[in-house]
Amino acid sequence: MQSIVDVGPQGMMIDIECHISNGLPAIIIVGFANKAVDEAKERIRSAFSNARLELPKKRITVNLAPADIPKDSTSFDLAIAVAILAASKQLKEPATSSLFIGELALDGSLRAVRGMIGKLLAGRKHGMDGFFIPAANLSQSMTIPHITLFPVQNLRDVYLHLTRTVPIKAIATGNGLIKHHKRTVSQHDFRHIIGQVRAKRALEIAAAGSHNVLLNGPPGTGKSMLAKAFQSILPPLTQEEVLEVTHLHSLATKQYDSIIEQRPFRAPHHSASDISIIGGGQYPRPGEISLSHRGVLFLDELPEFNRSAIEALRQPLEDRVITVARAKESVEYPAHFILVATANPCPCGYYGSNKACHCLPYQIIKYQRKLSGPITDRIDMHIDVDEIIHKKLLSNEAQEDSASISKRVDKARKQQASRYGNTYKTNGDMTNQDIKKLGNLSIAAQQLLNQAAEKLQISARSYMRSIKVARTIADLEGSQDISPAYMSEALQYRRRQLNFNSFS
Repeated sequence: MQSIVDVGPQGMMIDIECHISNGLPAIIIVGFANKAVDEAKERIRSAFSNARLELPKKRITVNLAPADIPKDSTSFDLAIAVAILAASKQLKEPATSSLFIGELALDGSLRAVRGMIGKLLAGRKHGMDGFFIPAANLSQSMTIPHITLFPVQNLRDVYLHLTRTVPIKAIATGNGLIKHHKRTVSQHDFRHIIGQVRAKRALEIAAAGSHNVLLNGPPGTGKSMLAKAFQSILPPLTQEEVLEVTHLHSLATKQYDSIIEQRPFRAPHHSASDISIIGGGQYPRPGEISLSHRGVLFLDELPEFNRSAIEALRQPLEDRVITVARAKESVEYPAHFILVATANPCPCGYYGSNKACHCLPYQIIKYQRKLSGPITDRIDMHIDVDEIIHKKLLSNEAQEDSASISKRVDKARKQQASRYGNTYKTNGDMTNQDIKKLGNLSIAAQQLLNQAAEKLQISARSYMRSIKVARTIADLEGSQDISPAYMSEALQYRRRQLNFNSFS
């Protein structure tokens, strides 16, 4: 019999071998199995009894091969049970080209398991043509194209099917369960945010090109509200993205049987541990960085997070993946998210605003230096969020809604997909080679950028990221070339250096 184990975001085929010999009745499971797998023998005993199946009163040895790969999933229960049935000659023709996945309950029924999408994709890759899965995982499994599913309610159903007594109805997924995925429904809409025209414009650019954003400003200016409304202007997930996101959430959360159809919006608290944000553990699981894949990672008050957690963002912001290396194994998870972070200018939050700041100069400098140069360099856009005039808060002045902004974002994304020949690639993913070949930077814009780079002393990384932002601005305006006007606007979103002379 065969099953599968999660190895990072991928899966590995596991052979379930069973040998029955004379001796004291016992079930021994070997093959680097943890306690959750070893406890399967107790679940199997009860499941056999309640399913009215005969469990041989002999010594039953079960091997999970290869034996040097850790197994920590209860999804082997069904495969082990079928292997015992086959070894005891209760099945004449065991299904050798099928994959058995499921956790047995004591009454013989099957429970949903985590990571089902990854398991099925890996099984399909290895040539499996049939998958016996818990019925509770069916809706999630139907999203995977070109496989045949056998939804199982209990162990006896599998026995009756394999003995050709009562067959389980096979379900061919065809091209997969394709739905018209709707845009993310959010209670936050840009029409509810008064003013902040510059910040809204910057977030529109960020959504169109998948650029990372840092919102700076004093407390109460609407930074968090802007960040939460940002989700409402992103395009809906595609079918392939639904599979990626659902699989990652199935690995790390209790959403075993649900389909994630909306772009994730993850907002961990600044007191969250490094492992919860980065991912890992004794048996590595995705963290918030990977759970925000294809969505938004919102870090409110970024300087308040642990320095190690902030610095861990370096790799995913640059490479769109996160590598979790532990003593036992190293796992790579996708982490293609848009970072939206907020920060106050100082500990009290009012430095540079109309309200009095009570922080000492060294406190302001220390606070702003919590974000290292390599991190701020990887953030494409730095936006100052202005204070709002109080009397405007209750006005009925019309504000542009998220639906209108999202139409422009969709149009810009389609232009990028056409340019790169890839539905999922945006300007934020451009390589240096892409910029040289497809950036279409006019001579005047290049001269302006070179002058600004020399005067502002920006790094090579910031230089290239400014071109990416300008390319997105040009796409929003429907232009094939980057003009000086677009480059000038892109340069306005670079980080402003703290003027230490103002403290003297």
